[in-house]
Amino acid sequence: MPDEDGYFGEEVAARYDESSAEMFDPAVVEPAVDFLAELAGERRALELGIGTGRIALPLAARGVSVHGIELSKAMVARLREKPGGDEIGVTIGDFATATADGTFSLAYLVFNTINNLTTRDGQAACFRNVARHLEPGGCFVIEVGVPGLRHIPPGETFHVFDASAAHWGIDEYDVANQGLVSHHFSLVDRRWQLLSVPFRYVWPSELDLMAELAGMTLRERWSDWQRAPFTSESRKHVSVWEKR
Repeated sequence: MPDEDGYFGEEVAARYDESSAEMFDPAVVEPAVDFLAELAGERRALELGIGTGRIALPLAARGVSVHGIELSKAMVARLREKPGGDEIGVTIGDFATATADGTFSLAYLVFNTINNLTTRDGQAACFRNVARHLEPGGCFVIEVGVPGLRHIPPGETFHVFDASAAHWGIDEYDVANQGLVSHHFSLVDRRWQLLSVPFRYVWPSELDLMAELAGMTLRERWSDWQRAPFTSESRKHVSVWEKR
């Protein structure tokens, strides 16, 4: 169950980097940092859901001034333990509503984090919050998966997205309410632990409408950080909206 840190409390934060080790691979991180550094230039960037600093730290090392918003104090504590972590400002709060000081040329949400907002209103509020923080002409970047409903046969609700000796990942879809719960069975100290986290999956066109209502226009959309074309077979997208 969630606490004041949401679903990313001390127990999850303590092993977050290890459990998501593939996402910390330089081959995964560097293209994202290249993309974001190009957009930010020499101006400030705001990371929503900064977590333990997977993207913020290497982006700051490129000379970008990064500020974060994060609900989980436990995750921020892990960020602070890393080299350079003390130099990144963090506002504790819900990134759909929390206010950081100043304005930014870039705001970004990576690794499906927009789905942590489990209502349409919450996701729309996030776009409005970002618009309030962005300078005119500033950009909002989201990396998120395309809803995997094509994997679900008629009458079924479960999809196994990962299966290994130490982890099983199963998504449980609630199509009527556009929701899903990701169930993670992880082998920790020779014992299986279950973490179930609710999400709201969201379609690219729906995000475009939220952006439009918040005063932003789609600038570009790709299948990945290397700017591969977005197609009907794409499993995720990297989208950039610009504040009018």
